[in-house]
Amino acid sequence: MSDKSFSRRNFLKVSGVGAIAATSLNLGGILSVPEALADECKRPENADEALKALMEGNQRFVDSQKKGPRRQAKCRKEAAAGQNPFVAILACADSRVAPEILFDQGIGDLFVVRVAGNIVNPTNYGIQGSLEFGVLALGAPLIVVLGHSECGAVAGSISALQKGTEFPGSINDIVQTIKPAVDKAEGEKGNLLHNATIANVQLGVEKLKNSDPVISDLVKKGKVKVVGGNYDLKTGEVKWIG
Repeated sequence: MSDKSFSRRNFLKVSGVGAIAATSLNLGGILSVPEALADECKRPENADEALKALMEGNQRFVDSQKKGPRRQAKCRKEAAAGQNPFVAILACADSRVAPEILFDQGIGDLFVVRVAGNIVNPTNYGIQGSLEFGVLALGAPLIVVLGHSECGAVAGSISALQKGTEFPGSINDIVQTIKPAVDKAEGEKGNLLHNATIANVQLGVEKLKNSDPVISDLVKKGKVKVVGGNYDLKTGEVKWIG
């Protein structure tokens, strides 16, 4: 980021979250785990550890071996002093897709932004800004764009493209945002809905990686990684998208 850009410290002051986030900042401005947290409440320190924690949690969910970590009263009280998530997730608003459950994580672990179709829309929607807040102010080293099987928003976009279906109000904005993914997937072999869902995740990842000035700068500096995943409603498994 340029010299004219807000530093993280100034960002926290201006946004009014300095007092809250201070519990997870050391004097050098680097995120650290609050001393009050017990070992069982400790968060991953970097993107690779964060992704590993998500993969392990999802496997527990698939195997019906959920631990329900960091949901005890003491963790709730400790998290009340300030949030310290280890990942920011952009997920679909679908009621069957609950990141804290399917990744078997606890209070304060995930900074979740949910919107139909897990879209990265214009800045006035607040989606990109929320993710920027998650990595810049809260220090999450990983962003996950999470799609899912049988996504109604993607299916609606396919219907709009193939049949000319029109949707009322702002629903149409969501459908139109997904249409480039449908265009990309139309010539591919296999199920169009599945392929378009994957393409929609991939386009979201690329948008975020290249979004100036916040996320792209952190990605270039190696401080943040952006990855995509697709959740299978039937199996419970999240498959990571390269």
